[in-house]
Amino acid sequence: MLREVTAIRYVEPLRSGGSVPGVVEADDLGTYVVKFTGSAQGRKALVAEVIVGELARALGLRFPELVLVHFDPAIADDEPHQELRELHDASAGLNLGMDYLPGAKDFTPEVAEVSRVDPLEAGRIVWLDALTVNVDRTVHSSNLMVWPTFGTVPPRLWLIDHGAALVFHHRWDAADPAKAYDFRHHALGRYGPEVRAADAELAPRVTEELLRSIVDEVPDAWLADEPGFATPEEARAAYVDHLHARVRTSAAWLPTDFPTREELAADEARRTARTQQGRPNWLKRVPDLHGKPAAEQDWSVHLG
Repeated sequence: MLREVTAIRYVEPLRSGGSVPGVVEADDLGTYVVKFTGSAQGRKALVAEVIVGELARALGLRFPELVLVHFDPAIADDEPHQELRELHDASAGLNLGMDYLPGAKDFTPEVAEVSRVDPLEAGRIVWLDALTVNVDRTVHSSNLMVWPTFGTVPPRLWLIDHGAALVFHHRWDAADPAKAYDFRHHALGRYGPEVRAADAELAPRVTEELLRSIVDEVPDAWLADEPGFATPEEARAAYVDHLHARVRTSAAWLPTDFPTREELAADEARRTARTQQGRPNWLKRVPDLHGKPAAEQDWSVHLG
């Protein structure tokens, strides 16, 4: 079962995502990124975080530990922004925390351009995303981190943020386990992901028993009042049945059509040209440095 901790100090908000999670210190001396139950994404995002994150860990992918965090809004009384205080007030009680990776860096397009990633590792991550219908691991929003970034241990890819996965649970009546999705612009598509090898390796490991043990980690309160299900146990069974059926139909959704680096570069050039075309003349002379740091460390000698 997921460990339970109590937040004792609110450190800061993280504004890089729409849910505005917060960094907290807990009574186990750990530091966590907390996703709040009162966020606009709602409880389903936390359900997806637990199921996909724990499945990733069970399959041997790198993913920070998840914990259940008891949060008292009083510890964040010094937060100056009203909307964040309202978020905290709406999130009193049990929330979801992810182990904080100090110094971790985003796997940005600039980092991806100079990095080497093992095709089989890329294939495993793409396979997991396709299985769980994670539509938020794209070239421009990878939800991948590079860590550690200091010391003697070489940096590796870590998965984070799966709240946008399991899109089928937003409309159970239309859920189709064999439905294919467009993964051509996956963040790791440029590395020639070996998804067929990943399917042969991982699919047999995703059993009903494994899925049931993972779904059991989701608190009852986050599954209660789910339309179409009388109890949290009925909702859990629906997740298990759908994901297990999807594993068995992988031939129908296995993504294999990824653009080459050249095709991605051409697509980026077209996007940049469209952006420039929409600018006034004076702005066209301003370099587009949005989101790009002045210098980016080259991790290509370490990733793989």
